[in-house]
Amino acid sequence: MTEPFAAVEIISAKRDNGELTDPQIDWIVDAYTRGVVADEQMSSLLMAILLNGMNMREISRWTDAMINSGERMNWSALSRKTADKHSTGGVGDKITLPLAPLVAACGGAVPQLSGRGLGHTGGTLDKLESIPGWRASLSNEEMLKVLQDCGAVICAAGAGLAPADKKLYALRDVTGTVPAIPLIASSIMSKKIAEGTSALILDVKTGSGAFMSDPLKARELAQTMVELGKRAGVNTRALITAMDVPLGLTAGNALEVRESVEVLAGGGPADIVELTLVMAREMLDAAGIKATMDPADALKNGSAMDVWRQMISAQGGDPDAKLPVAREQHVVTAESSGEIIEMNAMAVGISAWRLGAGRSRQGEAVQAGAGIEIHAKPGEQIKAGDPLFTLHTDESPRFERALEVLQGAVRISSTGEKVERLPLILEKITG
Repeated sequence: MTEPFAAVEIISAKRDNGELTDPQIDWIVDAYTRGVVADEQMSSLLMAILLNGMNMREISRWTDAMINSGERMNWSALSRKTADKHSTGGVGDKITLPLAPLVAACGGAVPQLSGRGLGHTGGTLDKLESIPGWRASLSNEEMLKVLQDCGAVICAAGAGLAPADKKLYALRDVTGTVPAIPLIASSIMSKKIAEGTSALILDVKTGSGAFMSDPLKARELAQTMVELGKRAGVNTRALITAMDVPLGLTAGNALEVRESVEVLAGGGPADIVELTLVMAREMLDAAGIKATMDPADALKNGSAMDVWRQMISAQGGDPDAKLPVAREQHVVTAESSGEIIEMNAMAVGISAWRLGAGRSRQGEAVQAGAGIEIHAKPGEQIKAGDPLFTLHTDESPRFERALEVLQGAVRISSTGEKVERLPLILEKITG
């Protein structure tokens, strides 16, 4: 077949700061997915987009082209309204785990397609795979059945969902073009729109441990994604939330599952509980779901825990099984007494990754038990010699590099210095 465009024309247009037309965008995304456009050509275009940007029309069309490369899910057979969330990721961000069953317990349906971790941010599927027997890959029929039976499902996106994104994501990762906001927004939203949910709440992290550490960039990303959702007919809202300090008291796979179960049992760290409740209320409201009970009550009375157990069992997992524990532990103690003033979330995340909780490249195995327990956080008093972190790994030689990155990650002061913390929720964007 004769192709209507040459890739070099489109690369040149964006290189020279021009706008791409709708037919150009449709063709290049499709031609790259088909293998007609080579990796080196698409790499050039991605770099031109990173350097020169895209306007809202271009980003919206690029997103549509990625959606159209695959299938769209349809949940019309469900008796409940659907709502979903997406987080841009951070250290200790396990909110999806208690949130999906919580929203289901309050009357919603949550089709949560999640991913694996890369670098210092953990992946939801990696965490859940630490539960013996649990499986991430479900067919569309199996997904629908779990949703109908439990009200929530957390699983991997099938190969049929936005295949253009899968190919582009891998290329962005190796060409230094990951930070381009048009590419981040279209990557996230193409999958979420194709997923077929009626309402979507975005949790856009900012602070030292976030992918978007600059609050202005986080805001731009949030606004772009809300606009893309609106244009696609999905009621989309974004919360810009703090990632200057790790969320909760754990970073790692099985460690974060354990903490999530504590939240579902009515306990758990205050910041995890607060953010889970805020997100649950936003999801129910955005989808127009008349909640059967308040989310705080669903955590207290055990109904969210019941959905969790049902959902884990429906995907082959044993909710009563003991979670994996790493073979080796190392305790890091405080060097001085005083108040903890700062804790660098990025350093904690990289340390957990070096212990084996994360991966350096796609497809690499992760350790289920690896990670970090945090014993005290900014604003708390600590004495010299008290435990600050417990490091977990199956391979003790990993401790050295994990400890290296924690040097200077925590600042303790006895001078009455004020703790500078971002508020948990900085801003809400509704478009």
